[in-house]
Amino acid sequence: MKTRITELLGIEYPIIQGGMAWVAEHKLAAAVSNAGGAGIIAGGSAPIDYLRDQIRKCKELTDKPFGVNIMLMSPNADDLAKLVIEEKVAFVTTGAGNAGKYIPAWKEAGIKVIPVVPSVALAKRVERAGADAVIAEGTESGGHIGENTTMCLVPQVVDAVSVPVIAAGGIADGRGIAASFMLGAEGVQCGTVFLASEECQIHPTYKELVIKAKDTDSIVTGRGTGHPCRNVKTKFAKRLANWERDGGTPEGFEEITLGSLRKAVVDGNVDEGSFLCGAIAGMVNEIKPCKQIIDEMMAGAEKLLSK
Repeated sequence: MKTRITELLGIEYPIIQGGMAWVAEHKLAAAVSNAGGAGIIAGGSAPIDYLRDQIRKCKELTDKPFGVNIMLMSPNADDLAKLVIEEKVAFVTTGAGNAGKYIPAWKEAGIKVIPVVPSVALAKRVERAGADAVIAEGTESGGHIGENTTMCLVPQVVDAVSVPVIAAGGIADGRGIAASFMLGAEGVQCGTVFLASEECQIHPTYKELVIKAKDTDSIVTGRGTGHPCRNVKTKFAKRLANWERDGGTPEGFEEITLGSLRKAVVDGNVDEGSFLCGAIAGMVNEIKPCKQIIDEMMAGAEKLLSK
């Protein structure tokens, strides 16, 4: 399947793997890229030397394009922005802010720039700054989210910009891809479905929570902090939600959740960990290789889109 996204990134299929903090490391990124999609390594707040090592290890596992996600509110965002230039990364996705100040240098280095946007206004702003494409991410996504749903956000962004749009949030099979394309998207970004991949290095408990999740098993916490986040509905997540409802402060919330993502990803600690996942987890029911996930998604989409 050819779209402006496959041509822009030099990939076989218009599927991008989400840049999930603590999750999206070199083995997962390489597996997705080798399967014909576009893998991503999460920058997060990782030390520069660690991320440089991740990029180089990924290059050892694949000769296909892959990218790096940079959280713009990260304290080392400036250093990460320079690192991707030094390491000649194929493309960058960005979140949690406006990437405008970095775009000229990235473009000069030949790096494709694809910001994640939760609104039409930010989509138009990054397009003016030189973005090559945008990821319109709906509130169905796992991790940090906006308010607009994918169904509402994607067509509005498509109508507002001329660069290609990638849909994200609530996409786990060929139906999701086909629906996104009907809304005007030319690619999709998926995260939760790759949590249940063989190549994903998260703790087995994390994978088990995802594949056992039902349609009502995600919950949003952190609204009071201004950075709402979608998680698996564990006892810890419900305790956080109740604590917020009862008047807990943003400062207290930050203190309670400090290190909670690492406790989920690395330790599988259900009592203190934040297991981020999308609302689509109820459709992810078994662990598969990345290639099988992508092949099945594309086969389903192509069947529907050919009707």
